[in-house]
Amino acid sequence: LAAELVSNAVRHTKGPAALRVRRSAQGVVWIGAWDTDPAPPPPPTPLDQASELEEGRGLGLVTACARHWGWQPSARFGDRGKYVWCELAAA
Repeated sequence: LAAELVSNAVRHTKGPAALRVRRSAQGVVWIGAWDTDPAPPPPPTPLDQASELEEGRGLGLVTACARHWGWQPSARFGDRGKYVWCELAAA
């Protein structure tokens, strides 16, 4: 999922990108990618509709595998860009 989020950030923006991974004491893992484009990500394509596509499956994979995902405008890197994240439950 980290690869999907950061590859989306790199592929769809012209500026830098950053990856952040955190783990809580309870074992919940958060993965997030920041990029310079403030526009929201496109809605995920359901995997059953994306099997023949060469691209556009990334957020569908994130949706299928993560407990939660979302995005928010970024106020961290000079008030520009967005942060797309997902949460994985503890095993």
